[in-house]
Amino acid sequence: MKTIGLIGGMSWESSAEYYRIINETVKEKLGGLHSAKCIMYSLDFEEIEKLQHEGKWKEATGLMIDAAKRIEKGGADFILICTNTMHKMADEVQSNINIPLLHIADATAEKIISKGLKKVGLLGTKFTMEEDFYKGRLSKFGLDVIIPEEDEREIVHNIIYKELCLGEIKGSSKEKFKKIIENLVYKGAEGIILGCTEIPLLIKQEDSPVPLFDTTKIHAQSAVELSLNKF
Repeated sequence: MKTIGLIGGMSWESSAEYYRIINETVKEKLGGLHSAKCIMYSLDFEEIEKLQHEGKWKEATGLMIDAAKRIEKGGADFILICTNTMHKMADEVQSNINIPLLHIADATAEKIISKGLKKVGLLGTKFTMEEDFYKGRLSKFGLDVIIPEEDEREIVHNIIYKELCLGEIKGSSKEKFKKIIENLVYKGAEGIILGCTEIPLLIKQEDSPVPLFDTTKIHAQSAVELSLNKF
């Protein structure tokens, strides 16, 4: 079993889901008292969130690289960034370490393709929905990615940062998400990517008329597959 490295804390609520899913998946596959070999370095999300919204991505990248190096020194065999948005600097992180980085968009794209889908809606922070670091990565797999309208993107972004990252789950926000999902389906989305690791805390499969792709679960389960197999 390889040792999984996790850059967490963005937010800690979703990082806890990573830890749970990874260990449940290892137990499911190996049985007995087996659990995952893993190392997590958890960042202070208050600091990260301020840098994000102030556009100080260079400083944020430095923190991510430092975390990755610490995890590598700790003995991890490969690394995961336990958030979608901070994959904005995934390439920089990878170039500064000597172990593989398992990209969340790659794992998600492979899962979507395995289901035979081509056109998908993307929900996440405004950074993830609007910038090319994520959509462009998905497009390389031949996927057609659509995003909500501008006002809907604002709603999704605010619910993520002002509620979900604080552990607040509101029924009214669930209804807003469900309407946004319906609108994406109307535009032709065959599936919906929950492209923020907090969204699955609010939205479940029964809330959508098309398949949902929980990036937290997909990424965590892909990590277990890599941990139990040779590179």
